[in-house]
Amino acid sequence: MDLVKIIRQAVDKAVSDLSLGKVDYAIDHPIDMEHGDYACNVAMKGFDRVKDKFKLPRELGEAITSKLKGDKNLKKIASEITVAGPGFINISIQTSVLVSLMEELLKEGKGKGELKGKKMMVEYAHPNTHKQFHIGHLRNISLGESICRILEANGAEVIRTNYQGDVGLHIAKAIWGVQSMSNDFKKVKSGSVFEKTKFLGKAYVAGSKAYEEDEKAKEKIVEYNKQIFAGKGEIISLWKETREWSLEYFDLIYKRVGTKYDRLYFESECVDGLERAKEALNKGILKKSKGAVVFDGSKYGLDTRVFINSLGLPTYEAKELSLAPKEFTEFGNLDKCIHVVGPEQQSFFSVTFKVEELLDAKMFKDKQYHKVYAYVNLKSGKMSSRKGKVVSGWEVLEGTKDRIIKENKCDKEKAEKIAVGAVKYAFLKVQPMNEIAFDFDESISLEGNSGPYLQYTYARTQSVLRKASLQGQTLKVENLSKEEMVVLRKMSRFIEVVEEAGKELAPNLIANFLYDLAQKYNGFYNKHSILKAEKKEDKLFRLKLTEVVGKVIKQGLYLLGVETLEKM
Repeated sequence: MDLVKIIRQAVDKAVSDLSLGKVDYAIDHPIDMEHGDYACNVAMKGFDRVKDKFKLPRELGEAITSKLKGDKNLKKIASEITVAGPGFINISIQTSVLVSLMEELLKEGKGKGELKGKKMMVEYAHPNTHKQFHIGHLRNISLGESICRILEANGAEVIRTNYQGDVGLHIAKAIWGVQSMSNDFKKVKSGSVFEKTKFLGKAYVAGSKAYEEDEKAKEKIVEYNKQIFAGKGEIISLWKETREWSLEYFDLIYKRVGTKYDRLYFESECVDGLERAKEALNKGILKKSKGAVVFDGSKYGLDTRVFINSLGLPTYEAKELSLAPKEFTEFGNLDKCIHVVGPEQQSFFSVTFKVEELLDAKMFKDKQYHKVYAYVNLKSGKMSSRKGKVVSGWEVLEGTKDRIIKENKCDKEKAEKIAVGAVKYAFLKVQPMNEIAFDFDESISLEGNSGPYLQYTYARTQSVLRKASLQGQTLKVENLSKEEMVVLRKMSRFIEVVEEAGKELAPNLIANFLYDLAQKYNGFYNKHSILKAEKKEDKLFRLKLTEVVGKVIKQGLYLLGVETLEKM
């Protein structure tokens, strides 16, 4: 049952009857549930058109309300329609309708399929080989995976991809560092994947330092960079071997956080971007400038960016011209490709999207989107891989798990699920554009807005349900308490939140909805007996309420990539 659709149809008819013309209004939820389930600002938005008939927006609101009360479809769902304040129209929904919605959630619990038939690619994580998978990548992969699940819940076919940098100057620096520490390299070859990646981190730091301070080393690193780009030379076998170390390490992380990709793209397979850039140059899209080939974005309100540098090598921008056609052809026609990348690449994507559009408007125009997310650090400070000050994603997960085992004395398997959920939720509850200072203790708290708090609330619902049976019982609803109504009304909004999260690509909307719902349920749980309710009908309703709350929390946490536990 689509309540918003029914309300909007009734409002549109009232607007038409009052000859207001087209009015751009909103239907939202009042902050205070005491004011109703929905609030509409149509009277304020349409008042300027009928000032000759009404003195105040509130008077227009009363006229619209009078029309709404006579709408036969709205009568079936609304218990009360009133005007408040300067002219807001508040609509309360009948309890029986809310109960019907509650039972619908048990059957489905997803969006209404508004994206059905759409094929969407989400490109996320983007770790570079020969470097750490750091805490920022952990936020990226958590956000990207959640976006995928939310889009799927809204009916889309989603393709998960990951573009990884395995060529470039940073790789050449790491290779130089590996060679400069040849004795350590020989020892670590027989070590674990974690020892290998730690060694690569040290090698990169050594190479970066040498590049800045030693001219001969710099020349060698530049030569290595050319060899890697060409795919031939003395260090290619070493590059391939150490590249595999990184990929093995990344696979462990992907599996640990519950992501499985449909395609891994690599920068090394996009070197033909040089030819694409030359094609754009021949078409006049790019131009020569000071020995390089650039895009002059001034006439589009964009930056000027280099596609072929003065050495004749393709830049990241040129390689993107190779990647985009691969992404848009290998899985059939895409309706949208979403790139989950940090804010430092805003100019990059604005320019490459425009160049790709100019090259092939049919394939690319309005089909690419840069989903920006902000940086993440520990509260102790910022990171720098160049200086070796990196907090790895694995360390964050392990540190969180160790704290959970120590404080809750649970087994490792359960601690792992709680830890991964705690870290993911800590990232996802925050609006993507807001920076995060990750705090271990806050992430595992059972009292605040955390993953473990929601996992605990879910486990509580299952504990109650294990002690009773709802099979074959007919639900009767009479005289619900304030606490029961608050949970019922909140729960009824879940589908709307899933749809809004899909439109905004904002998992935080779901995270904070779940937290609010859990708080309201726990408030009800602490005040009212469920299994020992005085009346049978009260017991049955409270069990059903508990069942659906558990279903919504489980489904909501799934959309965030967080596993639930039957027992905590």
